Amino acid sequence: MNEKTPLPSRREPRERFYRRERQSVPKARAFVRAALHGWGIRERADDITLCVSELATNALLHGVPPGRGFLLLLHLDADVVRVEVHDSGGGRPRCGGVAEDTDESGRGLLLVAALADKWGVTERDPGKVVWFEVSTGSAASC
Repeated sequence: MNEKTPLPSRREPRERFYRRERQSVPKARAFVRAALHGWGIRERADDITLCVSELATNALLHGVPPGRGFLLLLHLDADVVRVEVHDSGGGRPRCGGVAEDTDESGRGLLLVAALADKWGVTERDPGKVVWFEVSTGSAASC
């Protein structure tokens, strides 16, 4: 008898763990682009990918202690994409200071706040979860 293994739902959450290394940011972007493509999401995909890039960079620079990494989770509920970046570092990111035109950093959370419909920080033990949500404007087809 030939049994078929059911394929995972296209709407199942996607997750990937990344080590504390520079290559993790482009890998996270590629993972997100592939997941969004698999879900049939085109609208606002660039916004979502940019926000992931900023949160992944922040996790590596400020949230991931040496020898550890971060977890990237993607959820799709109707037409809302939720992205979570889990790290084990201390501190609480905040959208604050003003970056000068010549500064090479300091705009990550400002970009996330401008592009996402919602964003926030949730505590976890150890560390925190920085998340954002983006409505794609129409339900993705399955």
